[in-house]
Amino acid sequence: MEPKRERTAAAGIRRALLSFYRRSRRDLPWRKRRDPYAIWISEVMLQQTQVATVAPRFEEFLGRFPDIASLARADEEAVCEAWAGLGYYRRARHLHRAARTLVERFDGRLPVVKQELRKLPGIGDYTAAAIASIAFGEREAAVDGNLVRVLARVFALPGRASDPALMASVRERAKRLVDCESPGEVNQSLMDLGATLCRPESPLCATCPLGRFCLARKLGRATAYPGKKQKARRGFLRVAFAFVEHGSKVLLERRPLDGLWAGLWELPSASGPRARRDLGLRLGQEPGPLLARVTHDLTHLRVHANVYRAATRSNSRQRWWSDPLEAPLSSLARKAIVAVQDHAATSQRPPRHRRTPR
Repeated sequence: MEPKRERTAAAGIRRALLSFYRRSRRDLPWRKRRDPYAIWISEVMLQQTQVATVAPRFEEFLGRFPDIASLARADEEAVCEAWAGLGYYRRARHLHRAARTLVERFDGRLPVVKQELRKLPGIGDYTAAAIASIAFGEREAAVDGNLVRVLARVFALPGRASDPALMASVRERAKRLVDCESPGEVNQSLMDLGATLCRPESPLCATCPLGRFCLARKLGRATAYPGKKQKARRGFLRVAFAFVEHGSKVLLERRPLDGLWAGLWELPSASGPRARRDLGLRLGQEPGPLLARVTHDLTHLRVHANVYRAATRSNSRQRWWSDPLEAPLSSLARKAIVAVQDHAATSQRPPRHRRTPR
């Protein structure tokens, strides 16, 4: 497409996006604030966590840490505690470190430009562009999966979602779209469009504000763009859990703040090819009878876990819970506890009496 035609097309798409956003934008709590701090918190919370999970927690977190200074003064444990249930505790730790950096080096204020924001812990290219455009009106394109999908379809761009050539084409077009007076609204309109209408499967093309511009729709091949990523081969992980009871309470322990399921709670465990033996070494005695088996699929791993009855003393990383399902658990730990509870409920049922055949 010739440069003049490209500019004309970009202007038409931009007008349609802004009209869509101002008419139909999602009612999200962070959009009611103009404070750069609140926008930063929301963008970090939304990294790999669904909007429905973040929305009820956003105001609660800000109530506890209303500004950069209060976040910087807090200890790391308190920040992680407030983060419970939002996943990936390293994001909370990065927030805390970044707040202290801002107090020490930036007079307690967020930098305006993307390049400076990128230097803060936990802020990557997308998050820096989103903060810069939404909070400060900088003309930066916030390129995430939603934006890639929308623009790959509108322009029928070839290639898989992770291909460098496709990403370069998307970025080039996104930069044209945000070259305006409302770059933050353009970015947010693309986020909303990808989340609500231009979905990965079953896109709602008939109601899309970009329908008349969309080449993929004209070709009748909307879901063909972008091309699917090649699936990575899954690894395998074996886990052994200890189900330890004291009266009506169950022993849980908190995982380290780094690594898989960072900072979440689970039954005492060991993992690896000799998980049961290693669990016994941790407990100081052989695990008891097998109570349940569960499997759990992660993006890169298939996890097989066995749950054994056991006894042990608690330590500083552990805590007794009256209702273990109320703890901020990993998905695997939740499955394991529910499986044990189901096993207990089944084993306590009175046996069904069979009628003696005559």
